[in-house]
Amino acid sequence: MRAIGLMSGTSFDGVDVALVETDGERIEKFGPSRYHPYDAAERAVLARAIGEAASLTDRNARPGSLAVAEAIVNGAHRMAVEGFLAANDIAKSDIDVIGFHGQTVLHRPEAGLTIQIGDGAALARTLGRPVVYDFRAADVAAGGQGAPLAPTIHPVLVRDLDLPRPLAVLNLGGVGNVTFIGEDGELIAFDTGPANALMDDRISRETGRPFDEGGAIAASGRVDEAVVERLMAHPYFVQRPPKSLDRNGFDASPTEALPLADALATLAAFTARSVARGAELLPRKPALWVVAGGGARNPTLLGMLRGRLNAEVTTADAVGLSADALEAQAFAVLAVRSLRGLPLTYPGTTGAPRPMTGGVLARP
Repeated sequence: MRAIGLMSGTSFDGVDVALVETDGERIEKFGPSRYHPYDAAERAVLARAIGEAASLTDRNARPGSLAVAEAIVNGAHRMAVEGFLAANDIAKSDIDVIGFHGQTVLHRPEAGLTIQIGDGAALARTLGRPVVYDFRAADVAAGGQGAPLAPTIHPVLVRDLDLPRPLAVLNLGGVGNVTFIGEDGELIAFDTGPANALMDDRISRETGRPFDEGGAIAASGRVDEAVVERLMAHPYFVQRPPKSLDRNGFDASPTEALPLADALATLAAFTARSVARGAELLPRKPALWVVAGGGARNPTLLGMLRGRLNAEVTTADAVGLSADALEAQAFAVLAVRSLRGLPLTYPGTTGAPRPMTGGVLARP
């Protein structure tokens, strides 16, 4: 099947689009990918919506700015798909299914609640193609964490690559998550802690820029190790997996008194430390760490990871994958798996009670 995957992650900087030809179990062909950025005004609305979502108890409620944000999410995803198809001279009729993750605004699995805004049925109507959406709800309803989801697909994505085992795939978006792939196919995954979210929030608030490009500002700063220690005292880090995080699950206030460069350096060091702490929870030391997401574009953060992990660390691009499109590719495959009734989550990835399928299909 020819599937498009769409991903707007916890950094909410834009929409990634990727085409994959797959049966849900193997990759037949990676197609092109594309990025559609949110503008500053859209990011501001999304930030307000995420703040307002903290008080929600009904996953279907859209009070205040959440309704506006949902309209922005749908419009951006429609334009992202249409721009992608036009740029690559692909007819809509050639696409069998679209995997639409939506925008997470609240993730509290301990309360049985995960909320992704985005109207999958409306997107199916406007694009005229089947859309699979609401990927996380079934897992959470069954007692799982509902996250991370992409780890189910990481073994599929790396299946035909000559990479050592055990292998760790580390996605550094707004939140970090790791996938451990053992020699015998053992699969373990969990959120490691904040990745770019706290850094992005600080630089956006102070400069209006969405992120620290290339980690340049962080590279000029000094790490405050005492602040890192305070941040690492969070009880999340002693919990054993399965476990997952809300984007706003951590408080960066200990860095507020630091100048921007020092704050970014300190938060990058915090991310590296949190990944290293997560590595201690893995059953064996990975032979290789493959990094995807925005963190793969941050040499400062990558350098800190290499120092903390004392292991070989490379990027998805360097092994023949796409650091930028990996999550979108995963949701393309997840959409096909949903159509086929294949598992999207496992006990080792989300704590689901059994391998579980999920997702909701909307037809045009």
